Amino acid sequence: MMVWYFVKLLILLPLVGGMAFGALWLWRKYQPGMIGAQGDRSLKLLEALPMGAFGKLAVVEFEGKKILLSVTRGRIEKIAEGDHVRVR
Repeated sequence: MMVWYFVKLLILLPLVGGMAFGALWLWRKYQPGMIGAQGDRSLKLLEALPMGAFGKLAVVEFEGKKILLSVTRGRIEKIAEGDHVRVR
């Protein structure tokens, strides 16, 4: 009886852990409000690239201009502006 409990535990525990990890990964990847579905907004996020644990580089478009931003937990700084900022 006790052996059957451990067999179920060894099978179900990694399965539940994997499902939780997969759900969190999908939530982060397809988070609402990110790159998709921006429509007619005057400010659009074109691309974001993680840089280290807490920082990102982001290219946004505002009034026809592309702006390269450095984004960290406590600060957002403009790095470059204009049409020379290219996005794939």
